Amino acid sequence: MPRHKWLRSGAIWIVLIVASLAVWLAFSGSAENYEPVDFTSSVIPAIRNGDVAFLRTQEGESRVEVHYTDTGRMPGESRLPPDTNIIEVLDSAGIAPDEVPIEVEQASRWGAVLTGLTIFLPILFLVGILILIMRQSQGNSSQAMSFGKSKARLFSSNRPTITFTDVAGVDEAKEELAEVVEFLKYPEKFASLGARIPRGVLLVGPPGTGKTLLSRAVAGEAGVPFFSISGSEFVEMFVGVGASRVRDLFEQAKRNSPCIIFVDEIDAVGRQRGAGLGGSHDEREQTLNQILVEMDGFDSSTNVIVIAATNRPDVLDPALLRPGRFDRT
Repeated sequence: MPRHKWLRSGAIWIVLIVASLAVWLAFSGSAENYEPVDFTSSVIPAIRNGDVAFLRTQEGESRVEVHYTDTGRMPGESRLPPDTNIIEVLDSAGIAPDEVPIEVEQASRWGAVLTGLTIFLPILFLVGILILIMRQSQGNSSQAMSFGKSKARLFSSNRPTITFTDVAGVDEAKEELAEVVEFLKYPEKFASLGARIPRGVLLVGPPGTGKTLLSRAVAGEAGVPFFSISGSEFVEMFVGVGASRVRDLFEQAKRNSPCIIFVDEIDAVGRQRGAGLGGSHDEREQTLNQILVEMDGFDSSTNVIVIAATNRPDVLDPALLRPGRFDRT
């Protein structure tokens, strides 16, 4: 797995959490067990009775360890009153400092680290969980947002191109499409003459006759981007997705104009409306309506030509074949 993907995944957070817990357990596991005792009511009388072997504390700490002469007895843990030290407390109780050994340890930096870990580990754990949840929700939302995006594949002009010399046996079709190539190369010449180029060209023929190759050759001859998509890729089970993908496709085409949009097997989405019942037909008809609207929305300065291919021209909706849409076959 690439390094940046590993960092973005949840594995790094799991490793950090486990490592932090291991450090915390290492510190906490080495500590002894202590019995909580009250210093005034329990420790002072024990010192007077000679039951205390020694006291241990750290500089600046109110915690005091009480170790008894009876080694089988669990050590005690007590807290001094605020703003006092062990010498002051013993003196106020009438106990001389030499009556009981007192060990004063230097403040350990590991103790501060352990205290900080116990405070910040839960916070870091919650923050890590929150980040994972946010990234998961962002991934789901991005997938939901991309569901209505076009699935068209873009072949840009800087890639190895296919030209008319690569297409054999369709000389008449190449002559017809040469005018389209001229328009894409020199649109200003046609605009000055007031000529109108077909917005859509329909390629008709049996499967395997080179319809897709011929459309790519047009883009290669003109040196313009080429968007390729199948008609079946527009239609989904969910209503409105096909129309959204049509809008996205034509918006991409306008941003990359002059260009060619090629719709293969357009009969999958362009069948005559009202020919069937059910939700899938409703979705297909909405997609077809959006294609008709987008093609009507082209103006002479858009420089986007739609080329479609089919082997079933008899099932196409008549609205697709009227002038201003696929008016050249």
